[in-house]
Amino acid sequence: MIRTVRNTLLAIFAMGFISPVAGVEAHDGFSNPVIWADVPDPDVIRVGDYFYMVSTTMHLMPGCPVMKSKDLVNWETVGYVFDRLEDSPRYDLVDGTVYGKGQWATSLRYHDGRFYVLFSPNDAPYKSYIYSTENPAGKWDLVSRTDHFHDSSLLFDDDGRVYVFYGGGQIRLRELNPDLSGVKEGGIDTTVIFPDATETGLHEGSRVVKHNGKYYALVISWPAGQPRRQLCYRADNICGPYEKKVILESEFGGFPYVGQGCIVDDSDGSWWGMIFQDRGGVGRVLTLNPCRWVDGWPLLGDENGKVPDFMPKKTVSTEFAGVVAADEFSDGKKSLLWEWNHNPVDSAWSLTARPGHLRLSTSRVVGNIFEAPNTITQRMEGPVCEGIVKMDISNMRDGDVAGFAAINGDSGLLSVLREGNNRWLSASASSVSLGDNHEVVSVDDREMERVALTTDDIYLKINADFNPGRDIATFAYSTDGQNWTPIGSEFKMVFDYRRFFMGTRFAIYNYATASVGGHVDVDFFRYTKGD
Repeated sequence: MIRTVRNTLLAIFAMGFISPVAGVEAHDGFSNPVIWADVPDPDVIRVGDYFYMVSTTMHLMPGCPVMKSKDLVNWETVGYVFDRLEDSPRYDLVDGTVYGKGQWATSLRYHDGRFYVLFSPNDAPYKSYIYSTENPAGKWDLVSRTDHFHDSSLLFDDDGRVYVFYGGGQIRLRELNPDLSGVKEGGIDTTVIFPDATETGLHEGSRVVKHNGKYYALVISWPAGQPRRQLCYRADNICGPYEKKVILESEFGGFPYVGQGCIVDDSDGSWWGMIFQDRGGVGRVLTLNPCRWVDGWPLLGDENGKVPDFMPKKTVSTEFAGVVAADEFSDGKKSLLWEWNHNPVDSAWSLTARPGHLRLSTSRVVGNIFEAPNTITQRMEGPVCEGIVKMDISNMRDGDVAGFAAINGDSGLLSVLREGNNRWLSASASSVSLGDNHEVVSVDDREMERVALTTDDIYLKINADFNPGRDIATFAYSTDGQNWTPIGSEFKMVFDYRRFFMGTRFAIYNYATASVGGHVDVDFFRYTKGD
């Protein structure tokens, strides 16, 4: 059926009844999820012919990735809003951690030639960040630190006034100064959306647009005992009264619900909804849905109100590379797709000390990977994917631990252990427990297998399977890059909002448990995504 639809659409293109985008190759459509990787809390805007999107990365640095697309399907990371956060030493993995904290649910807007973002870390000192720039791929400037706004959405109104919608449960409205320097004294400060008696659970995730003179607030809802769903509230006046409608309630791809995101129009006047879906170990993936305006409501999904498996749509061939990619570490600069676990120690990593390699040096004595600085990560993707690293381990010191991981609150580790003059490769499962300050309270390590190493170079491989009911990682190693030996057993990858609140990632690490000064050189990270 999908093949027939695609062939029919291509024939229509060929006959000229639908015009491809000028100067690019027209394609027949897209399959959901459009990004089968962890890209939660999306906010998408269109500026001219391009779409821009931000997402949540919390404790990963640099933070607040900015992605760019021509078609809402093919995306490229073009920059980050900030390099690091420094509200407390915990961002440096000192006196605790900020796992699951940091940058949350960012709102992205464009106004008078400038891009703006607003986000509120779910942590002390509970103050929002507002950044702005003329070039979203360049440097972002801090505009202000203002009141804490949970799951917020900026709105620049037609009359020049600026507002923020925010909150969980009841949705509140505050007016900001026109220059976004803070909350406007004497401005609007009121509750505008009150959940009715059917909203007995989660009610948050505001995304607000103004369309044809009306205000539309998308809010996620999760009534007790029912599937999660996407609501829309609309009003003629920004202060209400608001009326409610369920605009998406759909299972999809073997998972029970889809919900939380935004709507955006394209240059042809069509509207689309970018809505994420919880998919277990891989995290929260993105679905793209047609948005049909019916009686003034933005209804999402196909004609039956369901997330489509396949959707005919003009897409374009572009240079956009996706959200995960291989890296040979050959150009002397860090790929934008890498993010550090917490703030990095910049003096302890280099792409120039040994050209063509990423050098990770130890800088602090720690007891486990969850407290180790300079762990560098990339997302994993579904339905299946594979990552391989080659690592020179000849300069490790006694007590050093280096390797390749499927990292999360529950992590699967391929660790090289230096113990005196001996080197071992250990496949293990490691689970962290966090305290009230998100400090590491305990780590449960379970070694699955250990083998002796006699070479200076080691190749480490992780395969991940995120098909429904799987979420399994498997491990292998090689001394020549050609002949692979499985090690350990299957590892179950888990999404846990109480700890890391992210999908499982590839991670490369090197830390000291006895004394600092050792290093490893990573030759490459090679990546394959399977169907």
